[in-house]
Amino acid sequence: MTTTTAPATAPSAGTEQLLFLDRAAVRACAAGIDPVTAVEDVLRAHAAGRTELPAEGYLPWTNSQEAYCRSIAMLGSVGGADPAAPTAYGMKLINAATSNPAAGRDRAGGVSFLFDPETARPAVLAEAAYLSALRTGAYTMSSLRHLGPEHFEAVSLIGCGAQARTHAELLARYFPAVRALHVHDLLPERAAAFAAWAGQRGLPFTVTPYARAAEAAAASTVVVTLTITDTGYLAPEDLRPGTFVAHVSLDDLLPEVFDRAQALYVDDVELIRENPRRVLGRLLGEGRVLAPGGATKPAGAQPGATVIRGSLGEVLTGAVPAERPGDGIVVSNPFGMAVLDVGLLARVYARAAAEGLGTRLDLLGADR
Repeated sequence: MTTTTAPATAPSAGTEQLLFLDRAAVRACAAGIDPVTAVEDVLRAHAAGRTELPAEGYLPWTNSQEAYCRSIAMLGSVGGADPAAPTAYGMKLINAATSNPAAGRDRAGGVSFLFDPETARPAVLAEAAYLSALRTGAYTMSSLRHLGPEHFEAVSLIGCGAQARTHAELLARYFPAVRALHVHDLLPERAAAFAAWAGQRGLPFTVTPYARAAEAAAASTVVVTLTITDTGYLAPEDLRPGTFVAHVSLDDLLPEVFDRAQALYVDDVELIRENPRRVLGRLLGEGRVLAPGGATKPAGAQPGATVIRGSLGEVLTGAVPAERPGDGIVVSNPFGMAVLDVGLLARVYARAAAEGLGTRLDLLGADR
């Protein structure tokens, strides 16, 4: 990779340059930041109204193998903790094909951008899949800090792909008391490969694969779903009393889990409401789950409906109390916000500028 020093200011007039960060550069820069702190800062800004989160663009299709493909364009801007701080503007373009893993590729991949706030030109282009996995894992670590059990030494990971690996690395970093991972994947060979990878990386875990997702889920009081399913399969009976569920992949829990949840937290209610393809969005539309706040229940609300407590950002700002699992089940259901990618990429870009990492691309070339 060619490396040049990233400029602290915008390129001079007449140029159309941007800094390209491949995955190796992104990982090198990310190693020098605290991703959980970065994500929590953005969540606080979002809770305080210092972000912009337009509706995402969504394009589905079927490829020549009759496999589902999709492209998602997610724009966002995020201000700093100080209202006078500079605002970062950017976008994540993340695409996926369900046939990719069988061909030896990650299911999802793409690019993220930061925009120059003065010219509106793209200023940074970065590989997005690792950054996206990092912000997702960092969100899970934050939710565990504030909503998970007080003490736990084991975690159940349902799904053993790229997200599971990022989560395992972050668990080793932020929760050193964890010594056991209980895992399940529909492909037993992928679970075995995950266990081998964890050993090769020197992660401090005993990894135990299970043939059934319900068996893995019942093996601990922290369950993280990291699958690509669109059909629920985990019932309340599959989860121990006192369990925290990070419902990362969004369609793994059956509706009855939400019905009986001790507490339910999200990242952004409106994002979830606007996507009835996912189980929680559908339940919100049906009145089976209710948005937080408001003394009057909406028309169609069902008796005994679960009320969302609030967002993780509101927990971090103290606007909403945190509730850890008691005898029931606490669910975190993060839809995934582009502002987290934008905020995290801004931190990565700052490291690239400080360390002189990245490749400078000239978009105009000789055509000036």
